[in-house]
Amino acid sequence: MQALPFLHRLDRYVLSQLALALALVTTGLVALIWLTQSLRFIQIIVSHGLSPFVFVKLTALLVPSFLSTILPITCFIVVLFIYVRLSGDRELTIMRGIGLSDLKLARPALALALAVTLLGYGLSLGVVPATLSTFRTYQYEIRNQIAAFLLEPGVFTPVSANIMVYVQSRDPAGGLKGIIIEDNRDPNAPATILARTGELLTTAQGPVVVLENGSREQIDPKTGQLDMLTFERNTLSLAQAARAGGPVDNDAAEEPLGALLHPPATMEAGDRAKWIVEAQRRLTAPLSTLGYTLVALVAALGGTFRRHGGITRIIGAVVIVTALVALGLGVNNLAARNLALLPLIWVWAVIPGLVSLYLLLRQGAPRA
Repeated sequence: MQALPFLHRLDRYVLSQLALALALVTTGLVALIWLTQSLRFIQIIVSHGLSPFVFVKLTALLVPSFLSTILPITCFIVVLFIYVRLSGDRELTIMRGIGLSDLKLARPALALALAVTLLGYGLSLGVVPATLSTFRTYQYEIRNQIAAFLLEPGVFTPVSANIMVYVQSRDPAGGLKGIIIEDNRDPNAPATILARTGELLTTAQGPVVVLENGSREQIDPKTGQLDMLTFERNTLSLAQAARAGGPVDNDAAEEPLGALLHPPATMEAGDRAKWIVEAQRRLTAPLSTLGYTLVALVAALGGTFRRHGGITRIIGAVVIVTALVALGLGVNNLAARNLALLPLIWVWAVIPGLVSLYLLLRQGAPRA
């Protein structure tokens, strides 16, 4: 009866080391990835005078996707490191000496992996799609604000790939004078818009330029002659121009699981396949945490580790998990091209864990 509380203390001892190491390693990797990914936003924020809060909010929305991606890998790294260290310090030898099997030694790591798997499902199925959708909406709003800032007097400004705007002067209230716009949104019928005055307005749909007392000049593609249309008032939406450079439809990564499992019937076959594969990826990716953890346990608990030895099994575990990560990417790409290969996603997620569990049970018979 006294052995049971002692075993619980051992479990808590190992689990506390695993949890602390996981928190530190995951935080460090997320911070590193966040830093490298946020560099692309710094120039936009600084050059256009947006507040630091915009930068923080924009980049913080990407953190859940980083976390969801690296959690299985960091869990593998932490379990392998902690158990190898325990073996090198002879702590595992002492635990085995009191009759603990490898499966009992693995309980803290498996408990941690199960908790991380549940967290991964929460991120993958709920948090990540919501934050990515919010990120794209917020990024679109920022781009619309920047489109308004870009109109500098005396400069030909490319608002998008198809719109070039020139203003002779601009007052603080948004009034514009001497406006020239090159509109190439229709490559078969490019147009030049001239206006004496105009006004830059901010609307719920983004910034727009209201043109007054101007003309639209365009070459007729059939006759080759210049057509001119004069107007007293016309409106050009810079928000639409900015959005023309990117996708309009939602990305599969932003959709909820239910929508991915039942894509619209009108969707093209290629996009439909991507949605179905994304649904299966969300359902299987968190399971890789259990698989990677079991690979680490087989490597760390199998054989005899010495303080300066046992490197072969460590390298083997790292190679196996690296191969599994690469294989997962390849399987997703293959399934997106041919839905008949969709079961391979589940094979990739489940089989490595089952094989590793079998090896752990086989090598982990109780020892006197």
